[in-house]
Amino acid sequence: MRILVVCQFYYPENFVISDICRELKRRGHDVTVVTGKPNYGFDHILKEYKKVKYEVIDGVRVFRLHLFARKKNRLSIIFNYLSFYFSSRRFLKHFKEEYDVVYSQSLSPIISVSGANIYKRKYHINHVLHCLDLWPISPVITHAIKDNGLFYKILYKWSRSIYAKCDKILLSSPSFKDYFYDVLKLENKYYKYIPQPPLFSNQIEEGEDVKYGKGFHILYCGNIGTIQGIELVPQAMKKVIEKYDDVYFHIIGMGTNKSKLEEEIKRLDIASNVIYHGPIPMKKARFYYSNIDALYVSLLPSGVVGKTIPSKLISYLTYKKPIIGVIGGDGRNVLEESKGALLSLPDVDSIAKSIIEMKEMDTPQKEKMGLDNYAYYLSHFALDHIVDEIEEELLVKKI
Repeated sequence: MRILVVCQFYYPENFVISDICRELKRRGHDVTVVTGKPNYGFDHILKEYKKVKYEVIDGVRVFRLHLFARKKNRLSIIFNYLSFYFSSRRFLKHFKEEYDVVYSQSLSPIISVSGANIYKRKYHINHVLHCLDLWPISPVITHAIKDNGLFYKILYKWSRSIYAKCDKILLSSPSFKDYFYDVLKLENKYYKYIPQPPLFSNQIEEGEDVKYGKGFHILYCGNIGTIQGIELVPQAMKKVIEKYDDVYFHIIGMGTNKSKLEEEIKRLDIASNVIYHGPIPMKKARFYYSNIDALYVSLLPSGVVGKTIPSKLISYLTYKKPIIGVIGGDGRNVLEESKGALLSLPDVDSIAKSIIEMKEMDTPQKEKMGLDNYAYYLSHFALDHIVDEIEEELLVKKI
């Protein structure tokens, strides 16, 4: 099968689309990717890619389109989005190679897959969209726009139009379907739940696993935003160390609530037990997982996003560790089914109780929880399993 893939991001940018395309190629398919020049996370287009328009990576043919580099300011992000939108539409409008199906993966923004609709209309083939992020609710949650303004209304019509032209929509979280039905009013589309595989860094860095020393150590690695509620951890840990002073909570990440977290740690005078490591690149952060005793995942109930499966949770399952989950919706369902987690309510007392309960478990019980999580990952989120499902949807014609 000849598969055309449209996604703004691709290796050396660290996104799961690269692993999916590599696996599709390994299975014997002819895979071609239309993407941008790598810049995400680098604040500039990589020097070695400035003149690259075409390359082959692991047998996958990759066309690189010009775009404005994404930097840390909002204006550059807008230019980055729009530049790929226009360049991909222009490229795919004139692209003369023929394929059996076009597969796109929508991270932010949804307009990045618009060119795939142009190509599918031109050659009368299916466009299968894999939805990993929802628009226009995504920029509302990040406070980039307000949900009652003119710009939101424009984005709503624009996003809905792009979704409506797709033939199949694969959902990375089951609750996404509610958003398509209730908000976007797209009840007559074909939907199927196919999660994303865990994200592992392609940029492997040599190093040694972190050694934590004596005591019970918990790790959170991810965004420190409002919806994660990580600022509840210092208050919970204050209660924990009143009973056990050898419990340590390690936090890696950045986000809008970083300052609030640091202030709470300082106010409660618990910096020796709640250790904030700051932001650490994924290729280095992986060294913090091997010797940790438990992992912590949280997602507060907040609209459709609060019901989804965080990509971090999928990655956590691979480390064979017990998990403390302060989470609802689809993510809670995953942990209930995996049987490898203690589930907590999003309040200080409940979190403290779960940490103490995990600390008091015997080692074999915690090891079993970790192995149960890994077994669940293998049967639900492993790359082979997910590509099986994607492949089936690419092969089967629209219902």
